[in-house]
This record gives sequence, structure tokens and C-alpha cells, in this order.
Amino acid sequence: MTPVSGRIEKPFKRLFFALPVSDAQRRALAQWRRGLNLRSGRPVPAANFHVTLLFLGDVDTAHVPAICAAVDQLALPATAPRLLLDRLQVWQRASALVLEAQQTPPALLQLVYSLQQALLPFGVAAADREYRPHLTLARDYRGQPPEASSAPDFYLAARHFTLYESRKGAYWPLAQWPLSG
Repeated sequence: MTPVSGRIEKPFKRLFFALPVSDAQRRALAQWRRGLNLRSGRPVPAANFHVTLLFLGDVDTAHVPAICAAVDQLALPATAPRLLLDRLQVWQRASALVLEAQQTPPALLQLVYSLQQALLPFGVAAADREYRPHLTLARDYRGQPPEASSAPDFYLAARHFTLYESRKGAYWPLAQWPLSG
């Protein structure tokens, strides 16, 4: 684990593990999204683009060092996940416009499962549904997926994963762990 920020504030409202998106990928995704000419929803700021691995929710500040120590002990995938975001979808229940992966790499599934198992002792419940890697483009989105002038075709080559805190609409990295590859 590599600490990212020296600032830890109470209380944590929302913590989650995610694959970050590089600056170049953020720009490409934001430009592609502009081409969709969205007429619904609130676009997610490009600075907040990420692929969630595991949502923790409200976490007591006192538990964060133990959570990080548990993640330090994970057996990480032998190869770094390489994710293709290639399908534009509307998640009706969440009212979100997302880019999904049609195929989830086994290394990514292994990482998510390992995180879930490592965090069970901290009260983080295993998901009751199948993990679906995605990147949220807009929230409060209604209607069908918009027509795209070019098909989505974004590769996310993960070099590390990050523990984030969601604070006032921004995502603050707290720690990160390298992925092999």
C-alpha cells in the first residue's frame, strides 16, 4: 500500500475501491461523451471517472488502517487486469448512463472477490449480484442510450487500484496498491 494523502478527516461518508482512469483516458472519454449530445442527466465530472471494484459505504475512521492492512495481505492476480469498456447502457434502477464491459477479465473478477473476502471481517457484505465493471458517464439519466457517432472502445489497463473517499462530490485517493503486469 502507498498512502496518497496525509489528510484524513472524520467522518468518512463513503469509501470505495476502484481502478483509476489515466488523464489521457479521462480526456478521451469526456470527448466521446460530448459527442453523445446528452439531453438528460448530470454528466459525471471527468475527474471522477473510475471503475468501482468494491463499495464500502460508511466506514469509521478508526477501521481504515486495519482495512488497508487486510488489503496489503491480498494475493493479487498474476496479471494486471485489462478491461475493455465497449457497451453503452442505461441502468434504469440507478438512473445512470454507463460504459460497461461485455467481457469481465478473470483477473478483475479475482481481484474483486479477494477484496470482498478480505473485508468480510469489517462488516462489508459480499455483493448479492454479479460484479459488472462499468464507468458512470451521467447520473439521473432517463431514457434510452443515446446514439454514438463511434462505438465505445476504451481499454483500461490497470497498473494499481485505489481506496477512495467520496467527499462533497469529489473522490479523494487515500491509498493505492500496485497490480502486477
